[in-house]
Amino acid sequence: MFSAAYFSETKVMSRGIVVLLGPPGAGKGTQAKHLFAEFNMPQISTGELLRSHMARHTVLGAKARRCADGGLLVADDLVCGIVEERLAEQDCGRGAVLDGFPRTVCQAEWLNRYLYSQDSVKSFSRQIPFIVIKINMQENELFRRLTGRRVCPSCGRAYNVFSGSVGKPNVCEFDGVDLICRQDDAHDIIYDRIKIYEQETLPVAQYYRDKGLLREIEGSRSSDAVFSEIVQILEEVHPTHRKQLHYQALVRSY
Repeated sequence: MFSAAYFSETKVMSRGIVVLLGPPGAGKGTQAKHLFAEFNMPQISTGELLRSHMARHTVLGAKARRCADGGLLVADDLVCGIVEERLAEQDCGRGAVLDGFPRTVCQAEWLNRYLYSQDSVKSFSRQIPFIVIKINMQENELFRRLTGRRVCPSCGRAYNVFSGSVGKPNVCEFDGVDLICRQDDAHDIIYDRIKIYEQETLPVAQYYRDKGLLREIEGSRSSDAVFSEIVQILEEVHPTHRKQLHYQALVRSY
């Protein structure tokens, strides 16, 4: 007999490689967390991975530390190596959310090679969809969001003084820890981050646009409205895949 799980469509559409692009402050991290909470899709943030490796004093972390201490950008091959290691973990077997990766065309080309280099059984490209979603936002709104952002150093939840989400006495509503202003949210640093994004990451968007993989959405709306549109996009590209999963499950059951 077949388990009802074989026929359940609940949350199957969430599986896949979803790349979230957008300038700093556009809400990529927030939407990645929504996707994880709703569909159990692992969030892969290169910034968090690099900080984790440096904190654990791994070989990759030591290399990243040398770049950071020297005021250099972390090399593409090092970033790709960290992402490759993370994608190989079991929870990414049916996909993940790439938060801000790839940042350069070189990284995008590597990701394409990686997804197609796996054997036919484990290949991401053969088994699950791949889509790139770019969250657009005007520069003045970006500055407003970033300069007003406050984060909890314990759980990582973000608040904003301009949206009224920061309560008194300026502590996290979940764990009571004092909120902080991130060092890279200073006005001059924000300007530099946006310029780097325009120089490096906008060409990545064009790379995926040329391949017909890019979808663009407006990010200045509420977080819930943006997430709703992301889900709609995923639903558009996943129906065929959903049926294939059920068919494969039925074949394996015999």
